[in-house]
Amino acid sequence: MPQSIGSRAAAAVLTVLILTAGGAFAQNPLDALRSAFRSLEDDLEDENIGAQSPEEAANAPGPLKPGVVNAAILTYGAGKTSRCFSNEFLSLISRESHIQCNPKFVSTNLESSELFECPFAVMTGEGHFDLTEAQRLNMRNYLENGGFIIASAGCSSEEWKSSFRQEIQRVFPELPLTRLEFNHPVFHTVYDIPELKCKGTHRAHLEGLELDGKIVLIFSPDGLNDTGKAGPRCCCCGGNEIQNARQMNVNLLAYTLTH
Repeated sequence: MPQSIGSRAAAAVLTVLILTAGGAFAQNPLDALRSAFRSLEDDLEDENIGAQSPEEAANAPGPLKPGVVNAAILTYGAGKTSRCFSNEFLSLISRESHIQCNPKFVSTNLESSELFECPFAVMTGEGHFDLTEAQRLNMRNYLENGGFIIASAGCSSEEWKSSFRQEIQRVFPELPLTRLEFNHPVFHTVYDIPELKCKGTHRAHLEGLELDGKIVLIFSPDGLNDTGKAGPRCCCCGGNEIQNARQMNVNLLAYTLTH
Protein backbone atom coordinates (compact mmCIF):
# COMPACT_ATOMS: atom_id res chain seq x y z
CA MET A 1 0.00 0.00 0.00
CA PRO A 2 1.44 3.47 -0.90
CA GLN A 3 2.58 5.60 2.03
CA SER A 4 0.50 8.65 2.89
CA ILE A 5 1.89 12.14 2.40
CA GLY A 6 2.14 12.60 6.16
CA SER A 7 4.03 9.37 6.74
CA ARG A 8 6.51 10.15 3.97
CA ALA A 9 7.08 13.64 5.36
CA ALA A 10 7.68 12.19 8.83
CA ALA A 11 10.08 9.64 7.37
CA ALA A 12 12.02 12.40 5.60
CA VAL A 13 12.43 14.38 8.83
CA LEU A 14 13.38 11.26 10.82
CA THR A 15 16.03 10.29 8.28
CA VAL A 16 17.68 13.72 8.51
CA LEU A 17 17.60 13.68 12.32
CA ILE A 18 19.16 10.21 12.50
CA LEU A 19 21.93 11.04 10.04
CA THR A 20 22.68 14.37 11.71
CA ALA A 21 22.77 12.89 15.21
CA GLY A 22 25.04 10.10 14.02
CA GLY A 23 27.52 12.50 12.46
CA ALA A 24 27.03 10.94 9.04
CA PHE A 25 25.91 14.17 7.43
CA ALA A 26 28.57 16.19 5.65
CA GLN A 27 26.19 18.99 4.71
CA ASN A 28 24.38 21.61 6.75
CA PRO A 29 21.37 19.97 8.51
CA LEU A 30 19.04 22.67 7.17
CA ASP A 31 20.19 21.95 3.62
CA ALA A 32 19.69 18.26 4.35
CA LEU A 33 16.13 18.86 5.49
CA ARG A 34 15.41 20.96 2.40
CA SER A 35 16.85 18.19 0.22
CA ALA A 36 14.69 15.56 1.90
CA PHE A 37 11.54 17.60 1.41
CA ARG A 38 12.54 18.41 -2.18
CA SER A 39 12.72 14.67 -2.85
CA LEU A 40 9.28 14.24 -1.30
CA GLU A 41 8.01 17.14 -3.41
CA ASP A 42 9.32 15.43 -6.55
CA ASP A 43 7.34 12.30 -5.67
CA LEU A 44 4.19 14.32 -5.07
CA GLU A 45 4.62 16.18 -8.36
CA ASP A 46 4.89 12.85 -10.19
CA GLU A 47 1.68 11.66 -8.51
CA ASN A 48 -0.22 14.92 -9.12
CA ILE A 49 1.09 15.92 -12.51
CA GLY A 50 -2.29 17.34 -13.54
CA ALA A 51 -2.97 19.19 -10.28
CA GLN A 52 -1.25 22.47 -11.18
CA SER A 53 -2.21 25.79 -9.68
CA PRO A 54 -2.85 28.72 -12.08
CA GLU A 55 0.56 30.17 -11.11
CA GLU A 56 2.33 26.87 -11.83
CA ALA A 57 0.55 26.51 -15.16
CA ALA A 58 1.57 30.07 -16.10
CA ASN A 59 5.19 29.38 -15.12
CA ALA A 60 5.42 25.99 -16.86
CA PRO A 61 7.97 25.85 -19.72
CA GLY A 62 6.75 25.90 -23.29
CA PRO A 63 8.13 25.35 -26.81
CA LEU A 64 10.45 27.60 -28.79
CA LYS A 65 8.56 30.40 -30.53
CA PRO A 66 9.74 31.96 -33.81
CA GLY A 67 10.19 35.69 -34.24
CA VAL A 68 10.68 36.53 -30.55
CA VAL A 69 13.43 36.21 -27.94
CA ASN A 70 13.45 32.79 -26.29
CA ALA A 71 14.91 32.19 -22.82
CA ALA A 72 16.06 28.74 -21.70
CA ILE A 73 15.71 27.26 -18.24
CA LEU A 74 18.45 24.68 -17.89
CA THR A 75 18.37 21.07 -16.78
CA TYR A 76 21.78 19.74 -15.82
CA GLY A 77 23.57 17.37 -13.46
CA ALA A 78 21.10 14.88 -12.02
CA GLY A 79 17.48 15.23 -11.01
CA LYS A 80 14.98 18.02 -11.54
CA THR A 81 16.77 21.36 -11.62
CA SER A 82 14.72 23.73 -13.78
CA ARG A 83 12.16 24.79 -11.17
CA CYS A 84 11.00 27.70 -9.04
CA PHE A 85 12.32 30.59 -11.15
CA SER A 86 9.52 32.92 -12.21
CA ASN A 87 9.12 33.77 -15.89
CA GLU A 88 7.23 36.97 -15.01
CA PHE A 89 10.15 39.17 -16.13
CA LEU A 90 9.76 37.89 -19.70
CA SER A 91 6.30 39.43 -19.95
CA LEU A 92 7.44 42.54 -18.08
CA ILE A 93 10.25 43.32 -20.52
CA SER A 94 7.81 42.99 -23.43
CA ARG A 95 5.58 45.59 -21.77
CA GLU A 96 8.36 47.95 -20.70
CA SER A 97 10.55 47.93 -23.82
CA HIS A 98 10.58 47.15 -27.53
CA ILE A 99 11.97 43.67 -26.81
CA GLN A 100 9.39 40.98 -27.56
CA CYS A 101 9.89 37.71 -25.67
CA ASN A 102 8.36 34.29 -25.51
CA PRO A 103 6.49 34.60 -22.17
CA LYS A 104 7.46 31.04 -21.22
CA PHE A 105 10.85 29.50 -20.58
CA VAL A 106 12.07 26.77 -22.90
CA SER A 107 13.24 23.79 -20.84
CA THR A 108 16.64 22.89 -22.28
CA ASN A 109 19.34 20.38 -21.41
CA LEU A 110 22.66 22.10 -20.79
CA GLU A 111 24.41 19.77 -23.25
CA SER A 112 21.78 20.27 -25.99
CA SER A 113 22.34 22.13 -29.26
CA GLU A 114 18.87 23.66 -28.72
CA LEU A 115 20.50 25.95 -26.14
CA PHE A 116 21.94 27.99 -29.01
CA GLU A 117 18.39 28.92 -30.08
CA CYS A 118 18.11 30.95 -26.86
CA PRO A 119 20.39 33.97 -26.30
CA PHE A 120 19.54 33.96 -22.59
CA ALA A 121 19.39 31.11 -20.08
CA VAL A 122 18.64 30.57 -16.39
CA MET A 123 20.46 28.03 -14.22
CA THR A 124 18.97 27.41 -10.79
CA GLY A 125 18.53 24.63 -8.25
CA GLU A 126 19.26 23.45 -4.74
CA GLY A 127 21.78 21.02 -3.27
CA HIS A 128 25.02 19.56 -4.61
CA PHE A 129 25.48 18.88 -8.32
CA ASP A 130 28.18 17.87 -10.78
CA LEU A 131 28.17 18.70 -14.47
CA THR A 132 29.23 16.22 -17.10
CA GLU A 133 32.15 17.02 -19.37
CA ALA A 134 29.72 17.45 -22.28
CA GLN A 135 27.74 20.00 -20.26
CA ARG A 136 30.89 21.93 -19.34
CA LEU A 137 32.04 22.07 -22.96
CA ASN A 138 28.62 23.17 -24.21
CA MET A 139 28.36 25.87 -21.54
CA ARG A 140 31.73 27.30 -22.53
CA ASN A 141 30.88 27.18 -26.24
CA TYR A 142 27.51 28.84 -25.59
CA LEU A 143 29.00 31.71 -23.57
CA GLU A 144 31.84 32.22 -26.05
CA ASN A 145 29.34 32.55 -28.89
CA GLY A 146 26.94 35.18 -27.61
CA GLY A 147 24.96 33.32 -24.96
CA PHE A 148 24.23 34.65 -21.47
CA ILE A 149 23.44 32.75 -18.25
CA ILE A 150 21.92 33.84 -14.94
CA ALA A 151 23.00 31.43 -12.20
CA SER A 152 20.93 31.79 -9.03
CA ALA A 153 20.87 29.52 -5.99
CA GLY A 154 17.39 28.38 -5.06
CA CYS A 155 16.61 29.22 -1.43
CA SER A 156 20.22 30.47 -0.96
CA SER A 157 21.37 26.83 -0.96
CA GLU A 158 24.98 26.79 0.24
CA GLU A 159 25.59 23.40 -1.41
CA TRP A 160 24.37 24.67 -4.77
CA LYS A 161 26.48 27.82 -4.54
CA SER A 162 29.58 25.79 -3.68
CA SER A 163 28.93 23.36 -6.54
CA PHE A 164 28.38 26.21 -9.00
CA ARG A 165 31.62 27.96 -8.03
CA GLN A 166 33.55 24.73 -8.51
CA GLU A 167 31.95 24.05 -11.87
CA ILE A 168 32.45 27.52 -13.32
CA GLN A 169 36.14 27.27 -12.39
CA ARG A 170 36.28 24.05 -14.40
CA VAL A 171 34.51 25.65 -17.37
CA PHE A 172 36.60 28.86 -17.30
CA PRO A 173 39.72 28.18 -15.21
CA GLU A 174 41.34 31.33 -16.59
CA LEU A 175 38.49 33.72 -15.73
CA PRO A 176 37.38 34.78 -12.23
CA LEU A 177 33.94 35.75 -11.04
CA THR A 178 34.16 39.40 -9.96
CA ARG A 179 31.78 41.42 -7.82
CA LEU A 180 29.90 44.08 -9.83
CA GLU A 181 29.56 47.63 -8.55
CA PHE A 182 26.19 49.34 -8.86
CA ASN A 183 27.49 51.72 -11.54
CA HIS A 184 27.83 48.79 -13.95
CA PRO A 185 25.51 48.95 -17.00
CA VAL A 186 23.63 45.79 -15.95
CA PHE A 187 21.98 47.83 -13.20
CA HIS A 188 20.81 50.61 -15.55
CA THR A 189 19.54 49.18 -18.87
CA VAL A 190 15.76 49.46 -18.37
CA TYR A 191 15.47 50.23 -14.66
CA ASP A 192 17.93 52.18 -12.51
CA ILE A 193 18.72 49.81 -9.65
CA PRO A 194 20.91 51.40 -6.94
CA GLU A 195 20.68 48.36 -4.66
CA LEU A 196 19.41 44.80 -4.50
CA LYS A 197 16.83 44.75 -1.76
CA CYS A 198 16.54 41.86 0.69
CA LYS A 199 14.72 41.37 3.95
CA GLY A 200 16.28 42.93 7.03
CA THR A 201 19.74 44.45 6.78
CA HIS A 202 21.19 41.90 4.35
CA ARG A 203 22.66 43.48 1.22
CA ALA A 204 22.87 41.32 -1.86
CA HIS A 205 25.37 41.59 -4.69
CA LEU A 206 25.98 40.07 -8.12
CA GLU A 207 29.14 38.53 -9.51
CA GLY A 208 29.96 38.53 -13.19
CA LEU A 209 32.10 36.57 -15.63
CA GLU A 210 33.56 38.88 -18.28
CA LEU A 211 34.62 37.68 -21.70
CA ASP A 212 36.06 40.03 -24.33
CA GLY A 213 34.81 43.09 -22.45
CA LYS A 214 31.24 41.85 -21.96
CA ILE A 215 29.57 40.16 -19.01
CA VAL A 216 28.36 36.75 -20.23
CA LEU A 217 27.31 35.20 -16.93
CA ILE A 218 25.81 36.57 -13.73
CA PHE A 219 26.05 34.62 -10.48
CA SER A 220 23.69 35.63 -7.69
CA PRO A 221 24.50 34.13 -4.26
CA ASP A 222 21.01 35.26 -3.22
CA GLY A 223 17.81 34.39 -5.04
CA LEU A 224 16.92 36.15 -8.29
CA ASN A 225 14.14 33.56 -8.57
CA ASP A 226 11.12 35.78 -7.75
CA THR A 227 9.52 32.70 -6.19
CA GLY A 228 6.36 34.56 -5.19
CA LYS A 229 5.33 34.35 -8.86
CA ALA A 230 6.62 30.82 -9.46
CA GLY A 231 3.78 28.91 -7.79
CA PRO A 232 2.61 27.87 -4.30
CA ARG A 233 5.03 24.94 -4.08
CA CYS A 234 7.97 27.33 -4.44
CA CYS A 235 9.22 29.29 -1.46
CA CYS A 236 12.43 30.88 -0.29
CA CYS A 237 12.36 28.65 2.81
CA GLY A 238 14.35 30.99 5.03
CA GLY A 239 16.95 31.93 2.41
CA ASN A 240 17.74 35.42 1.17
CA GLU A 241 15.70 36.40 -1.86
CA ILE A 242 16.20 39.63 -3.79
CA GLN A 243 12.95 41.58 -3.61
CA ASN A 244 13.49 43.54 -6.84
CA ALA A 245 14.59 40.42 -8.72
CA ARG A 246 12.00 40.86 -11.48
CA GLN A 247 13.36 44.28 -12.45
CA MET A 248 16.95 43.03 -12.18
CA ASN A 249 16.19 40.12 -14.51
CA VAL A 250 14.64 42.54 -17.02
CA ASN A 251 17.86 44.56 -16.93
CA LEU A 252 20.01 41.47 -17.44
CA LEU A 253 18.01 40.32 -20.45
CA ALA A 254 18.14 43.82 -21.96
CA TYR A 255 21.91 43.93 -21.36
CA THR A 256 22.30 40.60 -23.15
CA LEU A 257 20.57 41.90 -26.27
CA THR A 258 22.13 45.37 -26.40
CA HIS A 259 25.81 44.82 -25.51
